[in-house]
Amino acid sequence: MTPLRFAWQNVLRNRRRSLMTILLTALGCASALIAGGFALYTYESLEEGAARESGHLLVAHPDYFSRDEETPLQYGLTDSGALVHSLQARDEVKRILPRLNFSGLISNGDKSVIFLGQGVDLAGEVAARGTFLQLQAGELPADGGTGGTPRIVVGEALARSLNARPGSSLTLLATTVHGTMNAQDVEVAGIVATGVPEVDKRLVYGPLPAVQRLLQTERVSTLAVYVDDIARVPAYLADWQAGDPRHAYRPWWEEAFYYQAVRALYNRIFGLLGFIIAALVFFAVTNTLAMAVLERTREIGTQRALGASPWEITAQFIREGLMIGACGVALGMLAAGGITLALRHLGLQMPPPPGRSVGYPLLVSFSPSMYALAGLALLSLCGFAAWLVSRKAAARPIVEALTHV
Repeated sequence: MTPLRFAWQNVLRNRRRSLMTILLTALGCASALIAGGFALYTYESLEEGAARESGHLLVAHPDYFSRDEETPLQYGLTDSGALVHSLQARDEVKRILPRLNFSGLISNGDKSVIFLGQGVDLAGEVAARGTFLQLQAGELPADGGTGGTPRIVVGEALARSLNARPGSSLTLLATTVHGTMNAQDVEVAGIVATGVPEVDKRLVYGPLPAVQRLLQTERVSTLAVYVDDIARVPAYLADWQAGDPRHAYRPWWEEAFYYQAVRALYNRIFGLLGFIIAALVFFAVTNTLAMAVLERTREIGTQRALGASPWEITAQFIREGLMIGACGVALGMLAAGGITLALRHLGLQMPPPPGRSVGYPLLVSFSPSMYALAGLALLSLCGFAAWLVSRKAAARPIVEALTHV
C-alpha cells in the first residue's frame, strides 16, 4: 500500500470527525477568500476612483506641492502649452487635462456661499472620471467658455443650497492673481454629483478660458496626465522626473488620502480576521489529529517495534493532516468561486460608506495569487499541526507505547 493511500485510509477511520474538520477548514478557506476578495475589490475601486479624480500623474511648478501660495497661482504653470505638447508626444499618454484651482463666493443675488472650483475642460473631466462624476441635470457646455456668458457646472448640494437649476444665473466673486477682487456672471449649464456630499456642497467647474479671465491670468495650477496603464505609473514617474527637473511630478496615490486611510483600516480588519480563521483551522486540525494519535499509540509502538523510525511515524501523520487540509481547501475554493460568480449576477448593493452619499456594488474580486497563497497557508498550518501533535508520540519509548491504555 502506498504511503498516500495508507494515509487516506487512516483519515477515513473516523469519518465523522474527519468530515467535520474538512468542513471547518473549507469554511475557513472560503471565508478568507471572500473577505480578501471583497477587500481587493474595494482597493481596486478606490484606486480607480482616486486615479480618475486626480489623474495618474500630476505635473506642476516645482514649489506647488511643497509650499503654500501667498497669492492665487503664485506657483502656477506659465508654460502649460509647451508642456502639454511635449507630454502628448509620448505614446503612453492618453489624455492631458489642465486644471486651474480657485475659490471665492458664488451668489444667486439673495444668498452667497463659499465655493471651491476648478477651471477645466468639462467634457474631458467627465470622460476621464466616468461613473465617479455623474451628470444629474442639464448638459455640459460645448463652447469652452470662449464667448458670451460662461456656462458652469455646479455640485448637486450647492445647486440645492442656491436654489439653482440649469439655466439659472449666478455670480462668481474671486481674487485675481494681482490681489484684487473680480466678479463674473455665469449661467448654470449642468448639475453633477461626485458621491461625496461635502464636496458637492462647494463644487464649481467652469470652462478654463472663462476662469482664466476671471483671475486675469494665463496660468494653470496643474496638468492631470492619464496614461495607458496605471500599473506602470511608478516607472513613468521616475522616467519623466529624471528627464524634466524643471517641473514637479506627483503620482495619484500621494493625492489619494481617502484611499490610503481606507486601505490602512481594511488591512488591519482583514488581517485580524485572517488570523482568527487561521487559528480556528489550526486548532480544529490539531484536535482531530491529537485524538487520532491518542487512539493509535499502541499501533505506533507496534510500528516502531517493526523498525519504523520516529520520522516515518511523524511523516505519516503529516500526510494525513495535509490530506484533510487539501480536501478542505479544495471545497473552500469551490465555494468561494461560486459565491464570487453569483454576486456578479445578483446585483446586490452595499450602503454608502461614511462621508459618501451613494452605495457601491457588493462584488468580490478573483485573484489566482490570493487563492494560491491562502491554500498554501492553510496546508502549511495543517502540516504543522500534524507534526506538532505526533512528534512526541513518535519519539515515545516502544515499551511505553505498547503498554499504553
